[in-house]
Amino acid sequence: MPSLPPAPRRALLALLAWPAQAGAAPRALNHRRGVVLDGYDPVAWFAEGRPRRGSIHHPFAWGGAIWRFASAETLARFAAAPARFAPAFGGFCAFGVARGYKVDIDPEAWHIQAGRLFLNYDRGVQREWQRDIPGHIATAEANWPRLMDA
Repeated sequence: MPSLPPAPRRALLALLAWPAQAGAAPRALNHRRGVVLDGYDPVAWFAEGRPRRGSIHHPFAWGGAIWRFASAETLARFAAAPARFAPAFGGFCAFGVARGYKVDIDPEAWHIQAGRLFLNYDRGVQREWQRDIPGHIATAEANWPRLMDA
């Protein structure tokens, strides 16, 4: 069997280990059936300035769940520094976390501040979020420890 480069090899090994972890996807990540962000590529918001669907051909296991990527390049970038690209608050709506609850997101309602990706429920909620981003971040940071595993 030919040798794979490090990032694809890690992805393959992670997927082989996935069945043992399948029932244990953490509540701190916004996922459906163990796939984070409904399969959107978390690096795309940074690299392309837009959301982009990941592919089943470019998966990576991290944080107890599967992340999908649009290309081998974005997968490799994530694999090298997952915490850099993972969205704030596990990919739940940042405004919802600031309000004290976890809610899903619209991938089109996003914002990058200080190198962190913040996602919102929809564009209407995003407008509310934008009225006081620093204040909402501070409140969400205070709420997140009790919401992570809720």
